Amino acid sequence: MILTLDIGNTTVGVSGVEVRGANYRVLFGGKISSQAGEAECRDALKSLLDGNGVSAEDVEGIALSSVVPRLEGTVSGAAEALLGMRPVRIDAASAAGGLRFAIPHPERLGLDRIADAAWAARQYALPAVTADLGTATTFNVLGEGGVFLGGVIACGVETGVGALAERTAQLPRLTLGPPAALIGRDTEACMLSGAVYGAAALIDGIAGRVEAELGKAVTLILTGGWSKLAAPLCTHPHVWEPDLLPKGLALLYTLHDAQ
Repeated sequence: MILTLDIGNTTVGVSGVEVRGANYRVLFGGKISSQAGEAECRDALKSLLDGNGVSAEDVEGIALSSVVPRLEGTVSGAAEALLGMRPVRIDAASAAGGLRFAIPHPERLGLDRIADAAWAARQYALPAVTADLGTATTFNVLGEGGVFLGGVIACGVETGVGALAERTAQLPRLTLGPPAALIGRDTEACMLSGAVYGAAALIDGIAGRVEAELGKAVTLILTGGWSKLAAPLCTHPHVWEPDLLPKGLALLYTLHDAQ
């Protein structure tokens, strides 16, 4: 089993991925707060592994990605102290066997985006667009032959709603969930509709504009924590792949290990 650790702005995503030849299966997943210190992180990781019946002997390797560089040492140290092995930090070079980059500085690309793109390029018909709905909403555009063409970064669903509450006098904080209808009948319903239907419209719109720019239909793949709300409302044909990131990290780990 490959243990994947994805350090985000608010949480560290932890997954166990079983790799058998070309088949990748996510066995479990969980979250740890990005605010945890090394000892807290180690204890939380141990609790998560114990709760899923995973021992140190079950873990063959650890793949780590991060969009918060200052936390890498904390999370990596916690994993090494608990499991006795140093995580492999995934980067653009790790993707050499699965992606080619048509951008000037692939080393500056978010590691979560690289992992998303690597799995999409391996698993789905190209060209493709991945949309990852987390703290930010990030789009990757992949050309035929697994070429990373670039992408789009927009405000995340929850991030946008939080900004409205913080920067306005009368708009409330909102708990996100499926909107009852497009047309809201009160302030909260209007905000919820704007957040979720707005995310779906953004995804549909970006996918359509990418198709117009490329002159070809694309495979649209949705992932990320808030994709479960937006996916049912998207009108563009799409695939919902909640495990895109951990599968991509495990794939890049195996490619790195083979180098």
